[in-house]
Amino acid sequence: QVQLVESGGGLVQAGGSLRLSCAASGSIFTINVMGWYRQAPGKQRELVADINFGGITNYADSVKGRFTISRDNAKNTVYLQMNSLKSEDTAVYYCHANGLHRGSAYDVLDFSSWGQGTQVTVSS
Repeated sequence: QVQLVESGGGLVQAGGSLRLSCAASGSIFTINVMGWYRQAPGKQRELVADINFGGITNYADSVKGRFTISRDNAKNTVYLQMNSLKSEDTAVYYCHANGLHRGSAYDVLDFSSWGQGTQVTVSS
């Protein structure tokens, strides 16, 4: 019901910057939390950052001070500004959102949706 599409991934040199975007679409009633996760080869998926509807943010220790998450509630879009990128940041980055969507003309249902992922590669 709710689809997420990421954009902005690519190849960047160490120390450079990149901005990821994720737009949600579908029969959205409310998006509570939007966040970014990443998965590097041979590693588990991990939370990078998330943000709730009111703008409260949460960051992994490894990205604090370098990454900034923000959202535009009117556009149902979340962004991840990544600065001072390191080779360790190389991973597939996935957008996630949860909330409520319109299940029918008279009810709403919980949703938890993932994007398809976008590759971020940081070269030395």
